[in-house]
Amino acid sequence: MRYKSQSVAYWYFAVAMVLFGLQLVFGLLSAAKYLGPDPLLNLLPFDVTKVIHTNLLIVWVLTGFMGATYWMVPDESRSELHSTKLAYIQLGLWVVMGVSAIIGYLFRFGTGNKLLEQPLPHKIVIVICMLIFLYNIGMTIKKSGRFTTTEGVLLLGLASAAVLYLPALLHYENYTVSIYYRWWTIHLWVEGVWEMIQGGFLAYLLIRLSGADREVMEKWLYVIVGLVFIAGILGTAHHYYWVGVPGYWLPLGGFFSALEPLALIGMAMYAYYAMRRSGLAHPNKLALHWTLGSAVFTLFGAGLLGFAHTFPSVNKWTHGTLITAMHGHAAFYGAYAMIVMAMIVYALPSLTRGREEEGGTIGYWAFWLQLAGMFGMTLSFATAGIGQVYLERILGMGYLDTQLKIQIHFLMLVATASIFATGVGLFIYDFFRHPRRIEVETNEVQPTNAPARHVL
Repeated sequence: MRYKSQSVAYWYFAVAMVLFGLQLVFGLLSAAKYLGPDPLLNLLPFDVTKVIHTNLLIVWVLTGFMGATYWMVPDESRSELHSTKLAYIQLGLWVVMGVSAIIGYLFRFGTGNKLLEQPLPHKIVIVICMLIFLYNIGMTIKKSGRFTTTEGVLLLGLASAAVLYLPALLHYENYTVSIYYRWWTIHLWVEGVWEMIQGGFLAYLLIRLSGADREVMEKWLYVIVGLVFIAGILGTAHHYYWVGVPGYWLPLGGFFSALEPLALIGMAMYAYYAMRRSGLAHPNKLALHWTLGSAVFTLFGAGLLGFAHTFPSVNKWTHGTLITAMHGHAAFYGAYAMIVMAMIVYALPSLTRGREEEGGTIGYWAFWLQLAGMFGMTLSFATAGIGQVYLERILGMGYLDTQLKIQIHFLMLVATASIFATGVGLFIYDFFRHPRRIEVETNEVQPTNAPARHVL
């Protein structure tokens, strides 16, 4: 930790880990309800546990993004954070918003707009938090006089995510119109600007962990930006099958949405070969596992599995089935959960005392158990989804009758989800088992006005 203000990232990571653990609790509850009977039916029905599960995912990942940014920007800008006080105020507001939203969901207090169920007051707090966050980061970069391409792409992704949340503030009486504009936030977040955020973190980690040349890595970031604005925007149309858009959007949406992860896997491949050529052996090998794992699992979950069912001729059968859950779980985990955990593992040796930089046995068990569990969950959703599509949408069997036929696959889902949850539990335990470091590791402080080698 070169700058004392980077320590603020620890508390964001800590909140993210608590929320990640809660997300798994409600996810396991939701999966178990498919097996029945459900003793919590009247207290915590499926619609409530699922809403909490999916919204906790969004909140903890965003919390992780914020913490990772508060770690990365001072390091890239070679400057202390503009205001740690603002960062803590932002975190306090964010936690209050998240906790009160979850309590509200328990009492059916929400908008019903999937993944955007937050009531308007909560959405306003989210906007305030994002404005504080962007101001703090922007002022840090401005005062430092150093602005790298990696920072620029990250900041563009974060700012775009804030702007694209604005459609979620509007209310539409017509459900079809509401769904149409909902994708302007959800799709352009998770299959658009969030990929720019992932790309920024990925480039930062690969430059430091693999010895890859900054100039080449940052050229890949320009490719990511291009793909986001071309493939990401046009790829939104693959969600429009059911809302009556002109037919020409359907093949365009299916094709371009499958192109989005290609730049990320290309960057990871380059970094791997650069690492082999340079012979660099960074001590934090566990962080490198999470970093390269994020890129590879993104190609699998977001690329391959997304490509498998986004074409209209396939999507008309799979839309809204467990095939969607198959793609969504693998894609979200690989692209966003893993990159957040990569940043956490990279930063923790400097944020905590007594931690081995290369990673301990618990850290590696957490990595492989999560990977195995998520792969098993993906297969479980896939087999259940294929059966659901055939029985329900081709043979015309009723929904509940279909669920009874595919119930066996949910035994596999609960079993593999338990393996995944064990890995997450180990990761959370490994996070909290070392005390937080307060002092700065080194007195070597770079001049704040040092020019960047490559600027945006």
